[in-house]
Amino acid sequence: MSGPVLARRGFLSGAAGLAVALTLAACGDGGTGTAAPAGGASPSDGAAPAARSWTFTDDRGKKLEQPKVPSRIVAQVGSAAALWDFGVRPIAVFGPHKLKDGSKDPQVGNVDISKVTGLGNVWDEFNVEQYIGLQPDLLVSSMYVKDTLWYVPEKSEETIEQVAPSVGVMLTGKSATEVIGTYEALAKSLGADMQGVPEAKARMEAATKELAAFGDLKILMVSGGADAFWIVNPPEYPDIVHLKNAGLTVVTPSKVDEGGFFQTLSWENADEYEADVILYDTRTQALKPEEMMKKPTFAKLPAVEAGQLYPWNAEAPYSYQGYAAFLEGLVANLKKAKPLT
Repeated sequence: MSGPVLARRGFLSGAAGLAVALTLAACGDGGTGTAAPAGGASPSDGAAPAARSWTFTDDRGKKLEQPKVPSRIVAQVGSAAALWDFGVRPIAVFGPHKLKDGSKDPQVGNVDISKVTGLGNVWDEFNVEQYIGLQPDLLVSSMYVKDTLWYVPEKSEETIEQVAPSVGVMLTGKSATEVIGTYEALAKSLGADMQGVPEAKARMEAATKELAAFGDLKILMVSGGADAFWIVNPPEYPDIVHLKNAGLTVVTPSKVDEGGFFQTLSWENADEYEADVILYDTRTQALKPEEMMKKPTFAKLPAVEAGQLYPWNAEAPYSYQGYAAFLEGLVANLKKAKPLT
């Protein structure tokens, strides 16, 4: 689950640079965005965050305490998408949120990118100076590796951590319901209104129950790159843990690469595992189906020839809305499939 190191940007480093930037930020307007106050009201309502202290313990075991509820929140796109669905409105995001044509990247979910500041759109890109200028109260990001915030550049981590406290939400080894529950608890602590949440939760639960009917299908979950074909390892992904808990049969690779997230195969060995259905990674960095079809071994796979190749939203927002949509789409596709092996 690592991204390529792309364009390098000049970041502040060290306490001296940080102090200067904070001084400049204090003299300015504090940034272009505002967050919804606690209770879910928008800034235009004239409401203010509830006058109460705030505390939250994240998945690092880190207990955060502030004299008032954070309202200026910056979040990695996956975290932003989850919080947005619960009613929390971050002022800025980092990570893949905008495609080359200017439209939204699917990973950012329902976030209105015209109303948030973008601090970086690719791996290793995080505009620290702009982040400091926003005067954030809190940074939120998921974690695939304990104590490592996703998309927060290692070289800038110390400086970023000095600006505002952070919340880390662990993904690896957990089920989607556990992760969603963590974001729900965080959103409630931030005063979110939870509008539409009960209905979305009911939809997610209904779709989850339907999955049990497809337990006879052997499902392979993959991601394609220019020179590699990756077989994902179910225990490492909350969404796949959820699918398996619901009764689906998901292929587990016989061996995995260092880190445990997947097994790397050459395209010539794309037929290593039998499958009735193949779910492919739809993220922007992964090959699209028409590109994978140009690989002869892949094109000849029984599931591909049978047309049982369906999308997998590998980073669906960890909210009831996000998972209701993901699971309902999956159920609709699996209803079209049949056993082949």
